[in-house]
Amino acid sequence: MFRCIVFLLISAEIISSQFASTAEVCTKIKANTCNECIQSGPHCSWCKKVNFTKAGESDSVRCDTTEKLLSLGCDGTDIVDPISRIVLQDNQPLNDQAQLTPKSLRLQLRPGQTGEFEVKFRRAEGYPVDLYYLMDLSYSMFDDLQNVKNLGNQLLEALNRITKSAQIGFGSFVDKTVLPFVSTHPEQLRHPCTDKNVECQPPFSFKHILNLTGEGKKFRDAVGMQKISGNLDSPEGGLDAMMQVAVCGDKIGWRNVTRLLVYATDDGFHIAGDGKLAAILTPNDGVCHLEDNIYKLSNQLDYPSVGQLAQKLSENNIQVVFAVTSNMVKTYQDLSNLIPKSVVGTLSKDSSNVVQLITDAYQNLSSEVIMDHGITPDFLDILYDSNCSSGDNTVNDVRGYCSNVKINEEITFKVKVTAKKCLPNQSFSIRALGFTDTVRVSVITACECSCEDAPIPNACNSQGRIVCGICSCNNGRLGKNCECAAGSRTSQELEQNCKKDNTSAVCSGAGECICGQCICHINDDPNKKIFGTHCECDNWNCEMFDGKLCAGEGTCDCGVCRCRPGFDGTACQCKTTKESCMKNGVICSGRGTCECNKCNCKGGYIAPDCKSCPGCPSPCPRFGPCVECHIKHEGKNPGNCTNICPGAQVQKVEQVTEEPICREKDVDNCWMRYYIYEEDGLDKYSIRYTLQRECPEPPNVGKIVGFTIGGVIGIGLLCLIIWKLITEVKDRNEYQRFEKERQKVKWDKGDNPIFQTATTTVKNPNFEEDGE
Repeated sequence: MFRCIVFLLISAEIISSQFASTAEVCTKIKANTCNECIQSGPHCSWCKKVNFTKAGESDSVRCDTTEKLLSLGCDGTDIVDPISRIVLQDNQPLNDQAQLTPKSLRLQLRPGQTGEFEVKFRRAEGYPVDLYYLMDLSYSMFDDLQNVKNLGNQLLEALNRITKSAQIGFGSFVDKTVLPFVSTHPEQLRHPCTDKNVECQPPFSFKHILNLTGEGKKFRDAVGMQKISGNLDSPEGGLDAMMQVAVCGDKIGWRNVTRLLVYATDDGFHIAGDGKLAAILTPNDGVCHLEDNIYKLSNQLDYPSVGQLAQKLSENNIQVVFAVTSNMVKTYQDLSNLIPKSVVGTLSKDSSNVVQLITDAYQNLSSEVIMDHGITPDFLDILYDSNCSSGDNTVNDVRGYCSNVKINEEITFKVKVTAKKCLPNQSFSIRALGFTDTVRVSVITACECSCEDAPIPNACNSQGRIVCGICSCNNGRLGKNCECAAGSRTSQELEQNCKKDNTSAVCSGAGECICGQCICHINDDPNKKIFGTHCECDNWNCEMFDGKLCAGEGTCDCGVCRCRPGFDGTACQCKTTKESCMKNGVICSGRGTCECNKCNCKGGYIAPDCKSCPGCPSPCPRFGPCVECHIKHEGKNPGNCTNICPGAQVQKVEQVTEEPICREKDVDNCWMRYYIYEEDGLDKYSIRYTLQRECPEPPNVGKIVGFTIGGVIGIGLLCLIIWKLITEVKDRNEYQRFEKERQKVKWDKGDNPIFQTATTTVKNPNFEEDGE
């Protein structure tokens, strides 16, 4: 037990040391300049020390982890290692006007490194609110419209109790005015309601009726002029209307304050794709199409998707309150789960509770804080750590989230930004959904080195200057020390000559490019050498066999084994002779190939000579028809059997003695006996058969019929006797029981003492005459 514990501890230390050693890795295959180095990975540093590399070494040696460079003799002051930095630009304190801080900052990010900063939020008291009431005016909402007509002042009074400034607007929707959503019959278009006594307006998709206003009377007057309408199917075109309310901000009158959209309905909604039912195939474009306050392209554009609508609501900072009847709560809760900063409330049948519903929903939405940054480039990762007063903290989430945030309560979010690669200057905004304040973040990726090199006399052959420890040559000069005349070629073109292809390293990382030619490194071991135009070859990286390079039977040439005569194979592991495969002058019995002096058998046949096939089916049933044909055509025309005996040499013998013997039945139900020998090659057989067959004797029909009739009669008599015996026993038992019952009778058998004779007797005279 002690040994096991020690082993586990040692293993854990080894694993942890391995993780520690691999935690910081610098991949530097193509890093020959400081800029290329720091772009190779977040743990790559550059040594700008002059003369740091040895003769024949590439400048890529200067690129490695800081720890490795220090171990190679580079001074700490000569190591270039940019780090991520954060600069706050506008960090004003939180107050009733500023709920989010800082207002702006700049991030300088090293690719692969994470920059972290904090964002603070405080929910202000009495923040202004804009509320847009979007109502379903299909016929089933008739009672609700009557109550909403009196809501103007009540809604504003309720909002003004919780905010300093409130505005209210109104719009309505039905559905697309095409079949199968709305009847296009002229009479139905004029009066779509089922009750002809109800005042009804023609159907429409979406109407914007009242701009956001602070006057409750205007709301009451505008809604008071509205009439109910109607359509054919149950789902409504509410998503069309919500999209227009979200994207038509100028026409709706949204202010830069908290924006609430109250969506009141008693039914479901159409989604993207439903427009195909009316041959509307163009996807919704998410653009405002209000003309004269009416959605004009309803019958040309499909319904928006839920994701598209959620994006537009978020972009325009709109929070949604779904005020729906009880039968629709589950449907809209599922929709609310897909739309951030939305809530569902149960609307009474006549909408009488809508004021309280909106008030409660506003409190719920305002107490929920969701930090989001919108859409950013794919190579920029943003995560949040939420520090909530309620204790429901989250770490490394794609959004920051805190619930039950009270008024004047301050909460903190840690934002972690990582650039995966060098990017052009970027910017994005972080905001709390449903609130107007934003944090503007500018991102600059640190992908260039800033080196201050002291001038060195006669450096770079007096044809350049030292930049970050290496030569930056004058025009017309090239090379590591500016030793080459460029001529008509650039430094990049000369370096390209030293690359095997665009993706490989200079001189395959095993040599130095001097004036466009690779000078391969010299190995300490004289038996090992690097060669090739691009130093891509060596004489030791070849396949091993039996622990020996090229099996000891060849030489390694640029990754390929060159075998001596008499040997073959990728590692010279095979002899070219075929002695072990040969038998009776045939290689592998004609059922395989000889590889490395061993048979590689086909079709289930096994080594060493491919003679046997344990997994193959027996050939006996296959050649049964063939043998039967030869037996029946014996002495006549056996040539007719050739087609059913493919690949077989058939011979008649007096007696079959070889084993194993095949026994198969023919059409006469007789047993045939024959022997099959598999010759060399595939599907080649020799068959020996005998004319003798074992046939069963024919049945005696007379005996069978006699035994059958006798059996039927015997069984019938036996059944009759059994039935008679059972009946007799049953009758005797019944009689004995009757006798016992009779003997137990105790009543008197004399006259009944209470019996009296009749006092008067009347005779029918007609009866007497008939009797005479």
